Amino acid sequence: MELRQLQYFVKVARKQHVTQAAEELHVAQSAVSRQIHLLEEELGVELFVQKGRNLHLTSVGHLFLSRVEGILTDLERAVGEIHEFLDPEAGEIRIGFPHSLVINLLPAVVAAFKKNHPNVKFRLRQGTYTSLIRDVSKGEIDLAFISPFPESHEHVTGEILLTEELYAIIPSNHILADYTSIRLEQLKNEPFVMFSEEYTLRTIVMEACQKAGFVPKIEFEGEETDTIRGLVAAGMGVSLLPAMALLESGQTQPVKIRVTDPHVTRTVGLICRKDVKLPLVAEVFRRFLYEYFK
Repeated sequence: MELRQLQYFVKVARKQHVTQAAEELHVAQSAVSRQIHLLEEELGVELFVQKGRNLHLTSVGHLFLSRVEGILTDLERAVGEIHEFLDPEAGEIRIGFPHSLVINLLPAVVAAFKKNHPNVKFRLRQGTYTSLIRDVSKGEIDLAFISPFPESHEHVTGEILLTEELYAIIPSNHILADYTSIRLEQLKNEPFVMFSEEYTLRTIVMEACQKAGFVPKIEFEGEETDTIRGLVAAGMGVSLLPAMALLESGQTQPVKIRVTDPHVTRTVGLICRKDVKLPLVAEVFRRFLYEYFK
């Protein structure tokens, strides 16, 4: 059994498609298929079954995947620790983040850190609230920015870095566009542009509307702050977005208004895996972030 076979197996399991896996691995499709076949022959079991155009894991395939992912994560961590031992300033930090933080926060803190640690590399992974907690818990990433911060969790721990205000955004020709602040109930009859259900910003906005005494009428859904801003600016509805998502300027930007009742905020935190020592370079970055946000 070769390391390459295990890596190919994990990639195919995640993509559920040999061609897509081969493209990400930068190898021929036939090479991936052959290595998977050899692995199944050695194990004496079928790891995948064909369903339509996709490959799905068998029951034993799922069991094998959970073990192999752990092995590869431990191996990757061991290699990283050796590199850090040889040169701590040339290590790699694996960090996750939600989309709403990538516009300004993440580039700013990485740039600030690299001023004193220019040789440190970052491997970035964007994800949802649920996927980021999962990836940290499984050891696939070292740290993750997350919002809202999970006050209690079985597998992760961390600290709140900041609390951020959410603003109402409306089209520039809206009747409330000249207001400096509003009560959220003033938008109860407006169509809303929302994030899709897997995003926690949607939950925060829905709960705020409920506190204001109404259920928002959702006309459009999106998965990126750029999409939300653009639809609102085009007159398709109203929404609420965090301050960091509204720092960009341009001709197609919506009007930003403070919401006073209720006051809507979100927490942004940093999480890592419980009871597992961080790689040295990731620990240095974690301490830097705590100081940075003080």
